[in-house]
Amino acid sequence: MLREIVLDTETTGLKARGGDRLVEIGCVELVNRMPVPDNEFHVYINPQRDMPKEAEAVHGLSSDFLRNKPLFADVADAFLDYIGEDTLVIHNASFDIGFLNAELELIGRPIIQSDRVLDTLALARRKHPGGQNTLDALCKRYGIDNSNRVKHGALLDSWLLADVYLELIGERQASLGLASSNAQQPASTNATRSRAKKKAMQRPRPLPNRVTQEVLEAHKAFIETLGEEAIWRQFTPPEVD
Repeated sequence: MLREIVLDTETTGLKARGGDRLVEIGCVELVNRMPVPDNEFHVYINPQRDMPKEAEAVHGLSSDFLRNKPLFADVADAFLDYIGEDTLVIHNASFDIGFLNAELELIGRPIIQSDRVLDTLALARRKHPGGQNTLDALCKRYGIDNSNRVKHGALLDSWLLADVYLELIGERQASLGLASSNAQQPASTNATRSRAKKKAMQRPRPLPNRVTQEVLEAHKAFIETLGEEAIWRQFTPPEVD
């Protein structure tokens, strides 16, 4: 069994060794390159410091919201048990691993070694040199619905990255091909069709949104905890009776 963990974090800033801290971790499990919806890992973390307005504008997490959340030390065991020894799939991995390792060092735990990390940003740059390879740009390239991504969020971004990762390595196309393949077709014909699929610049129809209604409801409930002045409310349409 091949198990991989797609991971994303949110932080108070850009400097893992300069006083910034983790505030959110989100993970999605892939087993044999298939997402496992019922085995996510998601936690908010009290950074024990203020939240700069620039960072709050990115992810919408305020100091007030995070004040009563657990410390990293309180969630470290659950996090390490979840990721185990499996490969971590991360976009711009040096950023997230830098913060995770800084937090692990603070509590005297072994750091995450780079040889178990797969950086999808590096993978995308090799596959699409000269192109835009942000998460949003890759969603657009592969026809992945990211319309709910009005702000960064570790769990939501992990689900989007899982779809992007499977596109980057060709697993999404392979699984679609298996469903409609003809066993009597010559191997050369199947290979030619596979190459033709990879050349397509845009899907005729976007992939279905993998963000479940449960996740959306949890996100809505989270926004309600932030108060009337929360930045997130600027991006949330009012409900119609």
